[in-house]
Amino acid sequence: MLGEFELIRRYFTPSALPAQVITGVGDDCAVLRLPPGCDMAISVDTQVCGVHFPAEADAASLASRVLRCAASDLAAMGAEPLGFTLALTLPQADEQWLQAFASGLQQAAADLRCPLVGGDTTKGPLTLSVQVHGSVPAGAALLRSGAQPGDEVWVSGTLGDGAAALALLQGRLAVDAAAGAYLHSRFYQPAIDFPLALALRGMAHSCIDVSDGLLADLGHICHASGVAARIRQADLPLSAHWRAAAGDTQALQWALAGGDDYRLCFTAAPQHHAALQALGASCIGDISAGSGIVVVDARGVPCEITATGFRHF
Repeated sequence: MLGEFELIRRYFTPSALPAQVITGVGDDCAVLRLPPGCDMAISVDTQVCGVHFPAEADAASLASRVLRCAASDLAAMGAEPLGFTLALTLPQADEQWLQAFASGLQQAAADLRCPLVGGDTTKGPLTLSVQVHGSVPAGAALLRSGAQPGDEVWVSGTLGDGAAALALLQGRLAVDAAAGAYLHSRFYQPAIDFPLALALRGMAHSCIDVSDGLLADLGHICHASGVAARIRQADLPLSAHWRAAAGDTQALQWALAGGDDYRLCFTAAPQHHAALQALGASCIGDISAGSGIVVVDARGVPCEITATGFRHF
């Protein structure tokens, strides 16, 4: 039977580490070197089988998903990856599953330039926890609390893809093969916007990643900043891959509250509008004094919205 330490040695010990990793897998702690003049950004994300991903999920794709979702929090802070640790809870030490998972994890780590530096393994229901560590120039972290009246609200990429992908996986949405491949990729290999995130330093007043849904996550910015937001329904960026198949009502619901998009939502002064457009972001609304979020139609009339966002409890 494969033991814990042999499992770690065989599947989760990198052959080489970048310069910022002084000590990695195999010691009591990882030791990371921060670039001069930088602060450390740390976040942890846990995904549970049957809650965050289906039990039949492919191991390699699952590894990519769990690391990318965790790394999204670094992007939301404008931080560059230093490394990550993995807490892996397994029902059993299935070597075929482990080989595929390790392969997917190595590829995602290489893509994100975020090496595995340590972790833990234990037996139990399949649960994956990733703690990411990153660096950001001192005082330059993008926070939720900086939104100002007069700011514009922006998002990167399209919204609703995560919810549409889940609906496809659960048999609630039917699309053609090309759209199916697109949605599968968006669920298991969400694009993490590090180049945009780093460009936002000095431009964005606030930022968050869209994990629980646009309304919920923008709501965190509004609450932390003490402001209100107006969202223009017509400006929400939706993917043509699935929009027609879902219908307008469902598409709006998924865009506002579906979650699992891992795009950036941020606010910035209007003077940066052209630069942000050039970076591929979409302006979807504005910030004002007050509290709460209103969604308006093309005439500026408030829409009746029942969507809220994902909540664990």
